[in-house]
Amino acid sequence: MKLILSDKPLNISIENKEIKYIDLSSLKITNCVGCFGCWTKTPGKCVIRDDATKVYPYIAKSDTLLYVSHVKYGCYDTIMKTMLERAIPIQQAFIRIHNGETHHIQRDVAPKKATIIAYGSLSKEEKVIFKELVSRNSHNMNFESYNIIFTSEENLQKTVQNEVAKWKY
Repeated sequence: MKLILSDKPLNISIENKEIKYIDLSSLKITNCVGCFGCWTKTPGKCVIRDDATKVYPYIAKSDTLLYVSHVKYGCYDTIMKTMLERAIPIQQAFIRIHNGETHHIQRDVAPKKATIIAYGSLSKEEKVIFKELVSRNSHNMNFESYNIIFTSEENLQKTVQNEVAKWKY
């Protein structure tokens, strides 16, 4: 399964049933409260009942991801960051050692090929910070590979279309 998660509406038509497009800005997703209920009280399920509970199973099942996010101060902007934090139920509370570092064990999560389209007017420093953030997150997000594409908001639609066109159906 292929998944497109965007923090803003995109003008794309998806005719393949193996591709799921989710506009996060159209959903009600509240902030993680850090209760760890998804690990202890209801393992694998967030205790907060909102639209995030419909999204993170798609993240877990997908083998190809396209994240489309505005970048602010070298980080995912609010909508994407909130969703990624709420996707913690796809990980277990247990840790493993990976390349000398501790990382969470995934719950039946497909390894992912990820592309992150980061848009906005970014400085060189913000790009460096964002690249490091994605590199660090990639271990806990089960990325087997990832690519970051920086673009302007004006070129965003074309950049997304070009990336989706590369997917073999």
